[in-house]
Amino acid sequence: MSGTAVRVCRACDEPITDPADAVLVAHELGNSGPGWDVYAHRDHVDDVEQADPDLLRIMTRIWTVRIQAEQ
Repeated sequence: MSGTAVRVCRACDEPITDPADAVLVAHELGNSGPGWDVYAHRDHVDDVEQADPDLLRIMTRIWTVRIQAEQ
């Protein structure tokens, strides 16, 4: 292996073969580590849908409380 990471477009799920075409669109946090960078083809950047991290954090807490209340 060449040691170069293969980047996959978040919008189309295809490999990004040209490093100049890879655009960093987000960084997702990991539960037990530094997380990972999210890339897209330059032409697909506007197609990448991102969840608002604050909204996702709040909704996760709400869903957790509801599940615990139902048990």
